Amino acid sequence: MNIYVMCDAEGISGIYDKDQVQNTGLQYKECRECMTRDINTVIEALKEAGVDRIYVRDAHGSGANIIWDKLSPKAYRYIIGNTGTDRFPYIKDCDGVILFGYHAMAGTYGALLDHSMSSKRIQNYRINGKAAGETAIDAGIAGDKGLPVIMVTGDDLLCKEAKTILPWVVTCEVKTSASTYGAQMFSKDESQFIIKEKTLEAIKRYHEMKPLIYNKPITLRVEVTERNALPDTYAKPYMRILDGRTFEVTGNTVEEALYRQY
Repeated sequence: MNIYVMCDAEGISGIYDKDQVQNTGLQYKECRECMTRDINTVIEALKEAGVDRIYVRDAHGSGANIIWDKLSPKAYRYIIGNTGTDRFPYIKDCDGVILFGYHAMAGTYGALLDHSMSSKRIQNYRINGKAAGETAIDAGIAGDKGLPVIMVTGDDLLCKEAKTILPWVVTCEVKTSASTYGAQMFSKDESQFIIKEKTLEAIKRYHEMKPLIYNKPITLRVEVTERNALPDTYAKPYMRILDGRTFEVTGNTVEEALYRQY
């Protein structure tokens, strides 16, 4: 069995503030250390569970956050940096996906560091009429490739959101949201224990997991944060403008619809 670990930052243990997750922030070094530590823990657990190959993608921001020389040698490949319009590069040999360190969708009341792709640009997404964040989008992309999401990690509200989309998925709660920039944390050691135990559970329950398949074609509705921020209709004749801040695009897959918005 081969597993793909897709890593964000906001849902990593020890993360609670935007200054940690922005590469210009004074606390950004903490983010890099926390991401690297959590990733090493999930790798160790996956290997203990008998996984053959582990692909790890740094998918936060520029994709250049994890500390390369501190990463476990037990992963098969690390995917770092800009991967263009391929959301899950090198995934074709994998059997399942872990969405690691994720966060609740934009507008989730009380959620820690909630947003959907870009807090500066995106107010809301909807897939086929239903509110969607990064978990729904990435699970749908994986599903179109025939792969189930077997585990999602992050705060309590992210885990609740994931269960509404993927009722069978194993959720790994590493903190409880208190506000946009605050959370109730476990200790470092307890966080690592939880990640390990939930990872082992996810592999044990692999046979219960299902790919998330949306009805096709995909309609992605995008509400931007500001007026006059809609894409150019001349460049995107397939775009349907709904109002001064909202438009729709369609695609044969979730990934195609996602990239047609830009």
